[in-house]
Amino acid sequence: MSVLPIQPIPFFADKDKAFWRLQAVGWSGAMLLRTMSAIANNQPIAFLVLVLIATITGFSISLVLSVIYRALFRKRALVTWGLTFLALSIAVGLHSFIDAWVVSLWRADGDTNFTGLFLGVFYLDATLLGAWTALYYMVNFYLQVEEQNDQLIQLENQATQAQLAMLRYQLNPHFLFNTLNSISTLVLLKQTEPANAMLSRLSSFLRYTLINKPSARVTVATEVETLKLYLDIELMRFEERLRTTFQIDPATETCLLPSLLLQPLVENAIKYAVTPQETGAEITVATQLVGPMLRITVSDTGPGLQTPTTDNRLSGMTYDGGEPVSTGVGLSNIRDRLSQAYGENHRFETVEPVEGGFAVLIEFPAERQPSLEDIAEPLRQPALVGR
Repeated sequence: MSVLPIQPIPFFADKDKAFWRLQAVGWSGAMLLRTMSAIANNQPIAFLVLVLIATITGFSISLVLSVIYRALFRKRALVTWGLTFLALSIAVGLHSFIDAWVVSLWRADGDTNFTGLFLGVFYLDATLLGAWTALYYMVNFYLQVEEQNDQLIQLENQATQAQLAMLRYQLNPHFLFNTLNSISTLVLLKQTEPANAMLSRLSSFLRYTLINKPSARVTVATEVETLKLYLDIELMRFEERLRTTFQIDPATETCLLPSLLLQPLVENAIKYAVTPQETGAEITVATQLVGPMLRITVSDTGPGLQTPTTDNRLSGMTYDGGEPVSTGVGLSNIRDRLSQAYGENHRFETVEPVEGGFAVLIEFPAERQPSLEDIAEPLRQPALVGR
């Protein structure tokens, strides 16, 4: 039977509230122990008034100590511990003085003098306030470590986000330059309709890249639609030389993957398979489930790695007059993005099929976007609170 999900709230989420809770529980426990001790020693009921006064006194003095300790906590160790010892000594002396004075009033006809009463309660008050001081510093040291850890995690996340942004934004300039160059050529040839169509498709594609965060994950169906938008632009450049086939298993359409993961793979295929061949090439994008993994394959019918122009497609290098020129993108970009997203739990391979051409195979855990039915299902189930 499903139960309603309950999100736990950390005890120290509200530090002020947590402090007052610990104060109330701690001093109530101390009063309970002193009450039980008084009853065990056959003290009269009126003695419980002394216990209550002592508890209120300790509670009040600890509030003053908390203000002092808060100011000392981030000082140098020698200053912190030296002044803490001084403040604690004064607090214990004050607490003992008040306790001894109250007891002396209650036992006006007693034989014990004030000094004896003072020394009698000094040990107990020193133990209570000493334990309270130790607990105060332990809790605040723990909170400081947690705060530093949260800051470290936040910095690591920011670094990861920045790296992901850098990796994904590397994909746009080369493609954008080629597309704008093609639009410029169409305008010069006064082919306004094709130029306008290409500009419209470019606008739609860039709008998608801007509205999605670099670290965002999208469904396979969304990624394929975006890829088709990119291919529509390239088709206007290469026409019948660029042929595409999509073999998308319906079971994979709701699986998640990093946004714009496939675009550089197809761009790589166009660059090294379609461009150098007069007849062009066919590019195939296929997805399927292999156990718990999502497998994506991008293959082409180009020359593979058999020519000087294509033997550097793995490293993102091209040749210009016989000299290698770095494009700054290449398949290494995809490797880096997969490593950032999935760590070691992924597979990235380049393959030369027997029939020729070139293929890139990617595998990573298949995670699905929760549907409205999945979200609503727990709400339709009655919660079992108890019998």
